[in-house]
Amino acid sequence: MIIYPAIDLKDGMCVRLLRGDMARATIFNADPAQQAREFQESGFEWLHLVDLNGAMEGRSVNTDAVLSVIKAIDIPVQLGGGIRDMEILDRWFEAGINRAVLGTAALSDPEFVLEACTRYAGKIVIGIDARDGRVAIEGWTRDSDVRALDLALRFEDSGAAAILYTDIDRDGAMGGVNIDATVDLAFALTTPVIASGGVSSLRDLEELKEREEAGLDGVICGRALYDGRLDPAAALAALKG
Repeated sequence: MIIYPAIDLKDGMCVRLLRGDMARATIFNADPAQQAREFQESGFEWLHLVDLNGAMEGRSVNTDAVLSVIKAIDIPVQLGGGIRDMEILDRWFEAGINRAVLGTAALSDPEFVLEACTRYAGKIVIGIDARDGRVAIEGWTRDSDVRALDLALRFEDSGAAAILYTDIDRDGAMGGVNIDATVDLAFALTTPVIASGGVSSLRDLEELKEREEAGLDGVICGRALYDGRLDPAAALAALKG
């Protein structure tokens, strides 16, 4: 199981939000490239990068910060936020990202996402952000009536690398992962699932590892790494094997 340390970009800086609220952002590092290097030096093998402003505006906003991160590290980068058309997607792959996370577009423009999965087979992650089991889009500012599972099933045979499932109410709240909902989703799919939202302790990672056979492929970790609740070496060891 892969652990993805997360860098969320707001106004060019590395921040963490509470339950996706842009007004409740805590700045952890004004230099995202430096933060990326620290994660690489800690032994992480992937980086999860999110353009928060981009997710809100529907276009790439923190371009310079993203490029600085890509240039600063050798480990692969998974980027999401504001990627809503093929031109932007092509540009980011040309710039050096290894995977793209498509969230809002999965609901608003599924044809684009399916085309992306064909063009970049195994390099597209379907981002599904849910509040009370229903999908939210556009930087979590707009709720839909679509169930997370129903949206995931639409992309079962698309060639997507994974489904990234985020429980919005857990994100940044340090209250633990919604393991039951994540595992239920993984059991219902053949596409691997990456868990996100609420990781607060080593025990959260251990519980996810125990349920790995359900189809869990990885987990996103953010605030717990930044505030020291989660030691990188211990986190990596917990998910090995």
